Amino acid sequence: MKIHRLTFSQILPVDPAVAWDFFSSPLNLEQITPDDMPFVVTSPFDGRTKMYAGMLITYKVAPLFGIRLDWMTEITHMEEGTYFVDEQRFGPFGLWHHCHRFETVPGGVRMTDILHYGVGYGFVGRIADRLLVARKVREIFAFRHRKAELLFGKPAAEPGGRV
Repeated sequence: MKIHRLTFSQILPVDPAVAWDFFSSPLNLEQITPDDMPFVVTSPFDGRTKMYAGMLITYKVAPLFGIRLDWMTEITHMEEGTYFVDEQRFGPFGLWHHCHRFETVPGGVRMTDILHYGVGYGFVGRIADRLLVARKVREIFAFRHRKAELLFGKPAAEPGGRV
């Protein structure tokens, strides 16, 4: 199985605690997932329970062609306000390891996603990855980037136009 490593980063002009509270809640995943990929948390998660290492979260997700799949992830590591890792325990990937990092920066918080994934399923999986999966994963994170800017705003530009 080929393992891919992707990194996505953006600065949001919000207090780091605001970003943490939003992105560490499974109930907000549906908001930051593209509309063409239905995503529903099926765990009995009411939003009052704080994330913790060992937490299992179940979902129904339709990543391709509207086919609904069960997905379970475990929060394997976390440090409140700094980072958390979700790893697939059951679902559409051969491997899914997603680290979410939050770093205080001037004007807000730098949010970085480090994703390691592998499709699995041998030759068929390699073809599916080349034709569909790799592009879909990038589209999902591009959507999240845009949605986070809509929800929290864009960072102020530095002199010279750099963000």
